[in-house]
Amino acid sequence: MTLSDSQRVAIVGLGAVTPLGNDVPSSWETALAGRSGVALVTQFDTAEMKTQIAAEVKEFDPTQYMDRREARRTDRFLHLALAAAKEAVADSGLDMASQDPRRVGVLVGSAVGGIHVLIEQIDVLRTRGPRRVSPFAITGLMVNGAAGQIAIMLACVAPTWHWPRPAPPAAMLLARPPPLSAVVPPTS
Repeated sequence: MTLSDSQRVAIVGLGAVTPLGNDVPSSWETALAGRSGVALVTQFDTAEMKTQIAAEVKEFDPTQYMDRREARRTDRFLHLALAAAKEAVADSGLDMASQDPRRVGVLVGSAVGGIHVLIEQIDVLRTRGPRRVSPFAITGLMVNGAAGQIAIMLACVAPTWHWPRPAPPAAMLLARPPPLSAVVPPTS
């Protein structure tokens, strides 16, 4: 099958925030060294759980990627997505000032959105009542929020798209790009 220029997908840069490292080089180095990202859980109390290990992202500071106020208002999944996106854009060499923002879109794959916000706001609802639930709760837990926030960060206005699974199979994207997905066209 041959794809027309309007159907092609371009992967323009790499970005990663993983249990192996908080960027592509450290994740790759850890993987090549055969080291595991699995360790004792630090994000919550596991004293009453049978399993007390997980592959968590470690030593991640969201304020390296957004201001403190925005970090407080958003969920960790969004912090991780924005950090990986910033790295991918930097790796690509993409200069948004030289791009038509109508031709730059975002595709994000994530199985779930802001679980931390959901759990936190359920506790607020139970203990303090509905008037104390954050007005940012919905936007903090929407799984498609990452694609939207990345599009805002890049100031792109082409369609954004969320893949509701951990990651879109690259071969499938090449064979059948998502409808209306606008991915950065290769520049010459």
